[in-house]
Amino acid sequence: MNRRRTQSLFFAGMLALVVAFFALLFYGPVAIPFAQVASVLWGNGSESPYVGTIVLETRLPMAIAALCCGSMLSVAGLMMQTTFHNPLAGPSVLGVSSGASLGVAILMLGAGGFLFSAWQPFLSTAAALAGGMGAIMVLYLFSGAIRSGVALLVVGIMISYLCSSCIALLNYFAPADEIRSYLVWGLGSFSGLRLRSAIWLAVMSLIILCPTIIFIKPLNAMLMGERYLESVGFSARSTRGWILLFTGLLVAVPTAFCGPIGFIGLIVPHLCRLLFRSSNHAVLIPATIVFGALLSELCALLGIIPASGFGILPVNIITPLIGVPVILYLLIRRNRIPYFS
Repeated sequence: MNRRRTQSLFFAGMLALVVAFFALLFYGPVAIPFAQVASVLWGNGSESPYVGTIVLETRLPMAIAALCCGSMLSVAGLMMQTTFHNPLAGPSVLGVSSGASLGVAILMLGAGGFLFSAWQPFLSTAAALAGGMGAIMVLYLFSGAIRSGVALLVVGIMISYLCSSCIALLNYFAPADEIRSYLVWGLGSFSGLRLRSAIWLAVMSLIILCPTIIFIKPLNAMLMGERYLESVGFSARSTRGWILLFTGLLVAVPTAFCGPIGFIGLIVPHLCRLLFRSSNHAVLIPATIVFGALLSELCALLGIIPASGFGILPVNIITPLIGVPVILYLLIRRNRIPYFS
C-alpha cells in the first residue's frame, strides 16, 4: 500500500509539473491567444513576429529555468539537512549563495559601467559561478581538516557573514543606480534568461543532478550517524567532502543564472518527507526533484502580473509568501519542524 501511495504521489506530482510548465507558456503579462502560442510551439510560427519572440525567448526560458532551479535547490537542501543533521539547513547556509552574490557585487558595484554592455548576461553569470565555486573550494578545504559536521556548518555561516560584509562595503561606496541594479538581481528571477542560456542551464542541471543517485546509500547511512556510516564501509570525511562539493554546485549554478533564490531548498525536503512519509533518499531525491520544480513553476506563475507594466515579480518576493505559512503549519501540526521521522 505504501508503494502504491508513493507511485500515486509521483504521478500526481509529475502531472502537476507538466501542467504548470505549459501554463507558463500559455499565460503571461501579455495576453496571447491559445492557438497562436500552440502554433509557435508546434513550429508553425505566427502571423506576428512578436508572438514567437515572447513565447520562445521569454516564456519558454522562464519555464525551463524554474524547473531546473527548483529541482537543484531542493536536492541541495535535502542533502544539506541530512549531512548536517539540521532541519533548518538550506542552500544559503553554506555561504555558496553569498559567495555567488559577492562575485556579482564585485562586477556590478566594482566594475560599474563595464558591466553594462552586450556582455552583461555572460559576465554576471560567470562572476556568480566564480564566487560560488570560490566558497565551495574554501568549504571543501575545511572539510578535510574539520571532522564535525556542525563545525563545518559554522564555517559556512562565517563565509556567508564575510561575503555579506564585503557586499555591504561595496554598496556603501557604489553609485545609486548600480546599487539598484544589484538589488534587483539579488531578488532572483526566472525571467531574465534567453533560450540559449536556459538550454545551458538545463544541460548543467542534468550533469549535476544525475550523479546524486550515488549518494542515496551514504545519505541513508548518515541518518544513523557517522559511526554507522563508517561501519558500512564509507569514509565519513571523504563522503561529506563529495556531498559538500555536489551541494555547492547545485546551489552555485542556479544562483549564477537566476540570482539567489530562497526558501525552496529549505521547505521542499520537509514537504516531501511529510507527503511521502519516508526518510529513504531513494524516494526523497526524485521526490524533491519533482516537487521542487513544481513549487518553482508555481512561484513563477504567481509572480505574473497580467496586463501590467510591472510584468513579472522577482521570485524572492513570492517564495516567502508560500514558505513561511508552510513552515509555520508544520511547526503547529507536529509541534516541531519535521526532520528524519
